[in-house]
Amino acid sequence: MANGFQLIDTHCHLNFQAYTKDVDAVIRRALDQKISLIIPATELKSSKRAVEIARKYEAGVYAAVGLHPVHLQDSEFEEEGKKIKMKGERFDYDSYQRLAQSGKVVAIGEIGLDYHYLPIGQTGLPEDKTKVRQNQQLQQFTFLQQLELANDIGKPAIIHCRDAHDDVLKLIKDFYSRKPSRSGALKGVMHCFSGDWELAWQYFDLGFLISFTGLITFNNSWDDLLRKVPLNKIMIETDSPFMAPATQRGKRNEPSYVVEVAKKIAELKNITVESVAKATTQNAQALFGIK
Repeated sequence: MANGFQLIDTHCHLNFQAYTKDVDAVIRRALDQKISLIIPATELKSSKRAVEIARKYEAGVYAAVGLHPVHLQDSEFEEEGKKIKMKGERFDYDSYQRLAQSGKVVAIGEIGLDYHYLPIGQTGLPEDKTKVRQNQQLQQFTFLQQLELANDIGKPAIIHCRDAHDDVLKLIKDFYSRKPSRSGALKGVMHCFSGDWELAWQYFDLGFLISFTGLITFNNSWDDLLRKVPLNKIMIETDSPFMAPATQRGKRNEPSYVVEVAKKIAELKNITVESVAKATTQNAQALFGIK
């Protein structure tokens, strides 16, 4: 059944293997409920796939292209009970710039810093500390390269940050002090925001919005922040296939579930779901240039 209001899932990885068999059915379920969506990428292959999927739809489906920090080196780790293997890649400005020329690409992302899987503090060996520092420096350099691309083509950035807010803030401040933004007052979004009230306002002051996933439906860490934060500063997302909301726990997440995020925010703010939908949709339209 369609919603009586428009929603935008600003972050769903429908270019991942989890949707190989039924991506069009997943998208149709969302569109039938008046939910538009943005498919961000994590490396060149998924960037191409995001654009390929978005091009199949006249309206309602958009893409972002970018290189995620965990894809800078070969790695294997577990996420929500699933083993994930990643092949290391280096950022190629020209390749991503060409992809970003598509009219379906509305942002550069997801990009940023992720120190979560680095063995910081787990070993005292000098060589391991050196490797960690080298990886951090590579992440930071690649992040700046992609901020450069976003600014050059006048598109916002979708930023991933895990255990690295101090460095993300510093890099953003330094970058935009040297490079006046070509994308207007809004420069991007902190995807799946993990900080507090004070951190949120540091990002707001720099021209960034913050976005929330189904995580808020089963983790109350952001309840106070969500009660206080102005509606014009936030967006909603699923981060599919991860972090399915409480009503769908244990299932593969998908864009049609983004309404659960809106419902939780409405509950915390004691306002209507329609009010949340209207505000977050307008915010996404303004940031990404979506009509």
